Amino acid sequence: MSRECFFLGKKTRAGRTIARRGKAKYLGGVGRKVTGKTKRKFKSNLQRVRAVVDGRVCRIWASAKAIRMGLVVKPPKRDYTPQAAE
Repeated sequence: MSRECFFLGKKTRAGRTIARRGKAKYLGGVGRKVTGKTKRKFKSNLQRVRAVVDGRVCRIWASAKAIRMGLVVKPPKRDYTPQAAE
């Protein structure tokens, strides 16, 4: 099971971080120079939640945005009371 939002399809994306040195021209320097590019990952804010999907309760990955949008339907609370030990 991949780390992907069940509702919105958000998942980890690849990108780069750029290292620079120097002083910006508008601050009086000769400009910023790129000294390196390193690979990195942009991870979406995924939460593992219990939700009702097709009438059944199951655990899914849902993004925080999907939870805020109200797409996740939480299961009802159980009213379980243990029987008295005899």
